[in-house]
Amino acid sequence: MKGLLKIALKLLANDRGKFFTLILGVTFAVFLMNQMTSMFAGIMRKSTSNVINIGAKMWVMDPSVDNDRSSIPLPDYVLDYVRSIKGVAMAVPIYFGSGLVKLPDGRYQGANIIGLDDTTLFGRPPIIKGDLNKIYNSDAFIGVVDSDYRKLGSPGIGSVLSINDHRAVIVALAKPASGGLFGTPTLYTTYTRATQDLPQTRYSMSYILLNPKSNADIPYIQEQVKKLGYKALTQKQFEKTIENFYKYKTGMGTNIMIMTFISFIVGLSIAGQTFYAFVLENLEKFGALKAIGAKKYELMAMILFQASFTSFIGYGFGIMISSLMIAISKARIPNYAAIVTYQNMLIAFLMVVLIAGFSSYIGIRKVLKIEPFDVFRG
Repeated sequence: MKGLLKIALKLLANDRGKFFTLILGVTFAVFLMNQMTSMFAGIMRKSTSNVINIGAKMWVMDPSVDNDRSSIPLPDYVLDYVRSIKGVAMAVPIYFGSGLVKLPDGRYQGANIIGLDDTTLFGRPPIIKGDLNKIYNSDAFIGVVDSDYRKLGSPGIGSVLSINDHRAVIVALAKPASGGLFGTPTLYTTYTRATQDLPQTRYSMSYILLNPKSNADIPYIQEQVKKLGYKALTQKQFEKTIENFYKYKTGMGTNIMIMTFISFIVGLSIAGQTFYAFVLENLEKFGALKAIGAKKYELMAMILFQASFTSFIGYGFGIMISSLMIAISKARIPNYAAIVTYQNMLIAFLMVVLIAGFSSYIGIRKVLKIEPFDVFRG
């Protein structure tokens, strides 16, 4: 068997044109598949950036909420009720809103405004510069240094802006764990200031952030909040809710899935057609091997080895090129969202296995039908 596999490799390498065409087809397919799925993973991560950056273990919200950007204000009594639930270690309000920032040069820029609980400042990102204690000044804001911060003119400590015709001074700069999806810069301030300076509806509390005393208390807390007519989600559950919104209610997931399927069909057709042509050209050699005693399963192993060998080389090149392109793009394009994950590479690997299996199948069918008599007669 070892000798037959060496022969299979030599047959494959001798026809360099088809050998490289096979590798190129699989490489291109893997590149497209990994590019699409990596882009999707990056978009999903950015879509949950607020939940990731704030880091609360549980979120209380209106039952109609399906993403963090469409929060429905909660009455104040909900906060008191949540704090009274057995197993709740801490519960604080948070405000999500938007404001119109007037820059020093007279231009206007929309910004996300997040109001943190005045007492605890729970949910703030790590401060990299400035004095956090100054956040209690009457006009203080924290700037979030991400890829969108430059849209505010990259203001430093002490810079003065105007938000909804209210004076705003940057007193500290913070670095978030994840950047946002929609290209809008973010500013943090206290809950009181956010609700005073921005236009309000009847209620101002967007969500309630809470930490349970232990994970065992989570089901009980969720049950009690549900009795009040609201819902409490863990961080992972809220992230999943947001991801499902963008997957199934915006068309984003369907479009990327279609592009991934198309790239798979391209790779499958190129690899299958090229491998079939390769088998046809070497049909006499396979027939000769069959004539001198090669068993059917040995010929099948040769075909499977050839298809797998080219497919997995193409997989390696496809992942390498895709990862390199994503790394270069992220270095040059601030808002580029794609990230390579183990799940993406596993999906591409499974697709490559299917490509190898299909290529092997069409080759094996042809080789098993050949009879030594037909080869020598020709």
